[in-house]
Amino acid sequence: MQRIVKQDRSKAGAGLHLPPPRAVIGLEAEFSLIINDVRQLPEKIFGTAQKLIRHKMLPRTGRSFQLPSGGVIYFDTGVIEVATPIVELEPGCCYRATRLLWEQIHFVGEELRRWARRNKCRARLQGFSTHYNFSFQSEHASPVRDAKRLGHLLAHILPAPVMLLAANRESTAVGVRPRGKRIEVTADFTPDAALMLATCAFIAGAAGVASAWPDYDLARLEENRIPQFARFRLRKHSSRKGWRVTKQSLERDPFVSDVNAPIWKMRGGRELSLRAVAKETLKPFRASIRRVGDLETLRHIEAVFDGDARSLLDFPERPEAYDDAGHEWNWNRRRMRHWPRSAYEKVIHRVIARQPIVIGGKRYVAERMQGWYEVIFREAKTGVRRIFNLDHLAKLMARKKR
Repeated sequence: MQRIVKQDRSKAGAGLHLPPPRAVIGLEAEFSLIINDVRQLPEKIFGTAQKLIRHKMLPRTGRSFQLPSGGVIYFDTGVIEVATPIVELEPGCCYRATRLLWEQIHFVGEELRRWARRNKCRARLQGFSTHYNFSFQSEHASPVRDAKRLGHLLAHILPAPVMLLAANRESTAVGVRPRGKRIEVTADFTPDAALMLATCAFIAGAAGVASAWPDYDLARLEENRIPQFARFRLRKHSSRKGWRVTKQSLERDPFVSDVNAPIWKMRGGRELSLRAVAKETLKPFRASIRRVGDLETLRHIEAVFDGDARSLLDFPERPEAYDDAGHEWNWNRRRMRHWPRSAYEKVIHRVIARQPIVIGGKRYVAERMQGWYEVIFREAKTGVRRIFNLDHLAKLMARKKR
């Protein structure tokens, strides 16, 4: 029987092939594959990600697969990349997204170590980069407000705070890339889950406030008392469109300088330390950071900027944890209970488990993910395929629970 795809045209399933109607965030991390202390190309060693993971994975659009742990894995130009599913932008979302990413890192690391034992070799994941993604909310769009303009503004706001929260002595850049209806902030991989959570919360909190400003002109920086370096020049991003802040952007290399020394000349004539710049930048965004994170995360950010908690830039060298990412994973179980799985997370886990759903008396089984928001199901009896989005599926699950 020829199988055809039907799109769900019900009210709950309308808007297919469009981004989610609500704002979302998502995290990605890239890793180099190290085998017997030599960097290898994952495409050459495994071919596809399915050859690395023992469990049968749900395929996705392109060469990626849905991991049994809830996220996504694929090989991208010489690195192993894992990503979270999209997470609703709401209280606790940064905690959920960070937890999700570390669950994927830990799962893939365990699978790699099992593969290494079977093949009598040593294998590990070496941290490369982390990407923080958030959607540009349509209600903010206007002739003077779009994702590109917001990205350019954020490239002037985020560098100092993100350096303190996510960078190390071998880092080279902090970047911002507008990508259609979303914005991606790029930084080095952070082997500390608490610092990654702090980075995610700062980025999402700052973006949430800045996106609501009347326009995205750089004059908003002075209006909101955000410190600006006297010498500051954005560089072109190394991949795709966007901008980077590197050592060439400033009067000296911020990644090797003393973060506590007041050596940075600011507009207006002051001289501040990198920590002081980050601390002043935090002020307009505190309430927003607390909303998308929590009070404990906000306090951790404040402690890093005050010098009461360690930044990775406080260490003379890059920590060894970068070289075997995900092997040790310490996560606060109490906070895990405080922020349960979101509606989208619950749907994704049910889809991965291939638990059938019944709609209109017909039984459907998940066949593949289509992008980040849609799932292709196959009717068990006829083989006809049908597409549902995460919001529709979440409503079905909630209705069934009631």
